[in-house]
Amino acid sequence: RPMKISLIQMNSQPDRRANLRQAQALMLKAVKEEVPDLIVLPEHFDWSGGTAAEKLAAADYMPGGAAYRMAQEFACRHGLWLHAGSMLERVPGEERIYNTTVVFDPDGKEAGRYRKIHLFDIVAPDGKAYRESATVAPGHDLLVYEACGLRIGAAICYDLRFSRLFDQLAENKVDLVILPAAFTMQTGKDHWEVLCRARAIEFQVYFAACGQWGSYLAAGGETRQCFGNSLVCDPWGQVIARAS
Repeated sequence: RPMKISLIQMNSQPDRRANLRQAQALMLKAVKEEVPDLIVLPEHFDWSGGTAAEKLAAADYMPGGAAYRMAQEFACRHGLWLHAGSMLERVPGEERIYNTTVVFDPDGKEAGRYRKIHLFDIVAPDGKAYRESATVAPGHDLLVYEACGLRIGAAICYDLRFSRLFDQLAENKVDLVILPAAFTMQTGKDHWEVLCRARAIEFQVYFAACGQWGSYLAAGGETRQCFGNSLVCDPWGQVIARAS
């Protein structure tokens, strides 16, 4: 039978406990109403915004850490695959952290890990500067894993703009690409859907893009906006499911 996927669209804040409660509540709702084989969480489901120092302090070791344990236990308890968006990963002896997807199988075992390769260092049209590389180090390795008879490739947010990454995933014969994200409102309204559809068409894959939505608090009490509009495209480039 076909794989059934639930995308969890969140509004994460610089508050881990609240974020994890929100993630669990939405995943439980998905389990009860949709009975999915695989659940996808967005980028930064564990922590979004705050200052650079707070972001570094919020990073956890893996395995371990509250977000890692919550996702692992949920996958095991409900017997499903969990593509755990991205979490802030601390590594002993390294000054910077990683923006990391962890995938758990239905037994709660870690099936793979992907560290975001392309970091979000831009100045947006409204003049807001985003410097992910100030706190985050880039990853280097692809992740492809098999679940429910499908080959699944991993990417995160800003990776969407770099087609060579998806070309490499296509060479690995993936059927589906999963992209947790936290696209800004400004870039999202113009580029989110067109890029997701383009990647699906270019590489003849299903494309599941799971985003953050709404406002969050950044450094200095500044409010920033995420675009939402989580969606799934088929290989023809048609959007077959979408959140608001």
